[in-house]
Amino acid sequence: VKVVVVANPANTNAFILSVYAPSIPRENITCLTRLDHNRARGQIAKRTGAHNSDVKNVIIWGNHSSTQYPDVSHGTVKGKSIREVVKDDVWLDKGFIDTVQQRGAAILKIRGLSSALSAASSVCDHIHDWVLGTPVGEWVSMGVVSKGDYGTTAGLVFSFPVSCKAGTWTVVKGLTLDAASQQRLHATEEELLEERDLAQEVLAETK
Repeated sequence: VKVVVVANPANTNAFILSVYAPSIPRENITCLTRLDHNRARGQIAKRTGAHNSDVKNVIIWGNHSSTQYPDVSHGTVKGKSIREVVKDDVWLDKGFIDTVQQRGAAILKIRGLSSALSAASSVCDHIHDWVLGTPVGEWVSMGVVSKGDYGTTAGLVFSFPVSCKAGTWTVVKGLTLDAASQQRLHATEEELLEERDLAQEVLAETK
């Protein structure tokens, strides 16, 4: 069994599943942040005039919410650093991040409906790469049960950059995070901890 939780709060719903469905291996429980990942790629492609497929190794860290951290620090466009190609750190560090974080809310406000088709397509991308693997040297974003990677709290379902092979995901190790990035990771982790604690409190009351 492989699980992709889509319903919000996706990370915390996946966390609850990881606790209350012990028969499912924790590494087989994930949540969808590929929609955010694809949106981040799309924003960079639009800004640079490239095709989405030319944009690689962006990262969505943390929660599938407005605290998520869309990170381009290790990403490329046609093999060149995104920052080198875009040449606008102010936009990358503010406007880009805000747009990706708020994209779902913006679509809901305009259409009165969520982006169901985009979410469905992203689920397909998520499963495709999980089962069939990611190209060598490339990664995608998936919400997975943390083992303490990058200083995060073990047990939380946190979005990381992962590479996949033969149905198994592995968190990409050794990526450098500057002070601003570390602060953003901390902020999204704090939200996830609050959600976890609230969920555990509610579940305890229902026993």
